[in-house]
Amino acid sequence: MKRIVFFLGLLVPCAILNAQESGPVMKFLKTSHDFGTIKEEGGKAAVDFEVTNTGNAPLIITRVQTSCGCTASFWTKEPIAPNGKGIVSITYDPTNRPGEFSQLVTVFSNALPTGLALSITGTVIPRTKTPEELYRRKIGELGIANVHLSFNRVLIGQEVTDSIKVYNFSDKPMDVTFDRTPKHISVSMKPSKLKPKETGTIIVSYNTKNINDWGFVLDRVRVMPNKENHPNNTISISANIEEDFSKLSEKELANAPRIEFEEISKDFGTVDEGVVIEHKYVFTNTGNSDLIIRKIKASCGCTTAAPDVNVVKPGQQASLTASFRTAGYSGRQSKSITVISNDPKQPSLVLRLSGTVAKK
Repeated sequence: MKRIVFFLGLLVPCAILNAQESGPVMKFLKTSHDFGTIKEEGGKAAVDFEVTNTGNAPLIITRVQTSCGCTASFWTKEPIAPNGKGIVSITYDPTNRPGEFSQLVTVFSNALPTGLALSITGTVIPRTKTPEELYRRKIGELGIANVHLSFNRVLIGQEVTDSIKVYNFSDKPMDVTFDRTPKHISVSMKPSKLKPKETGTIIVSYNTKNINDWGFVLDRVRVMPNKENHPNNTISISANIEEDFSKLSEKELANAPRIEFEEISKDFGTVDEGVVIEHKYVFTNTGNSDLIIRKIKASCGCTTAAPDVNVVKPGQQASLTASFRTAGYSGRQSKSITVISNDPKQPSLVLRLSGTVAKK
């Protein structure tokens, strides 16, 4: 009896092994390919992955799933007989994909496992872009890379500088000058005269010492190629001007003003279009020194009256009134009012006025 059990024990693994080897088996000569470095202007790169059916039944590749930038341009559609060979051809398009890449391709078939992963890697050397691509906006024959220059956060008393690249598309020398430049902004051209097909730089300096403003500030400067006034010839320059509280001592912070509103948001419910919504926001200086309201700015469609006082003594209460004219609006509306003060903990505070406007 023990001999019979032992014999059956030998037969079971063999049966399992035979079951595993039955049917189609998809085996690739290689499962990865490194293209190395390829040039973007060289066009698409392709590689063939050779597959062999090492099983005992026909192998059918049902589909090939690729990732971004990668396509399966061809694979063997006919059943691959046992010991037969097939091809999966993978193509990678480097257009507008500079730098390193690593992509996976999954080949599905009637073999187990149903999906087998292939990988391709490489590095795309970007092509040199044409002036037409780099300087899409034109002012006359002057190409400009960017028409908006953002300085983001600029502290009071600080001067910052940035630049914009330009290109002379004409066949003649070009003088580039600037008009309507505010006093806190200086703009210059380097070189002062552009040769034909030459690249230059507009240098912009922003000096907060020369402006009495706070928060988000937007200015526009005219660009004048050869002193000619072309349509759409402005560049916009923005900055978010903030007070520098970083140098305050612990004692100064403890004695600083504090702005506290009774409420920072108001829902006016549902009103008919054309109704004027008004709401008073009440605040108190809970700090230990004078609270100075630097600036109040409302979003589109909303206006805000100046507060009762611009300097609020410690413990004193004040208010400001927001007004929203609903004519021309419908649906859910949300308006904001930004209050800028000398409170070091919250120098910029946003109030909300929201509700629903029923269209007439």
